Amino acid sequence: MRFIRRRPPPVYRHPVNAELFNEPPQSARIADAVTGFMGSWKFIAIQSVIVLIWIAGNVYLLFNFDPYPFILLNLAFSTQAAYAAPLILLAGNRAAHRDRRTLEHAAETTDLEEQQNQELLQGNKEILQRVEALEKTILRLEKRIIDRVDGGQ
Repeated sequence: MRFIRRRPPPVYRHPVNAELFNEPPQSARIADAVTGFMGSWKFIAIQSVIVLIWIAGNVYLLFNFDPYPFILLNLAFSTQAAYAAPLILLAGNRAAHRDRRTLEHAAETTDLEEQQNQELLQGNKEILQRVEALEKTILRLEKRIIDRVDGGQ
């Protein structure tokens, strides 16, 4: 029986996401999973229930392994914080790296689009110059035709 339902991981197509998420190293997957879980309401609810059971059980002597002032509970929280902080930093570093790569990719795309726009503008300029030259040629031809028609009458 499986208690945790796992969805298949999404396959990312964007180059930055593909690099960072399709085949991340094991440590990155662990850091992302742990920080993703620790930053969820599910974690807050589970931890709250555990703390309430811990305190109630020790106060009402259902089990008496950590009497008031709950030093062992405090040690558990300190240990959790000691492990959570570096994992959060790892996930933050990955997010910063992803953001930097995304910006670099966006800048490359923008540069390519700007170059294409410049080429299109240059092409339009050349077309306009040719149209102007054709208009001048047509006007000269019209003038010659009119001069010949007027001269021939």
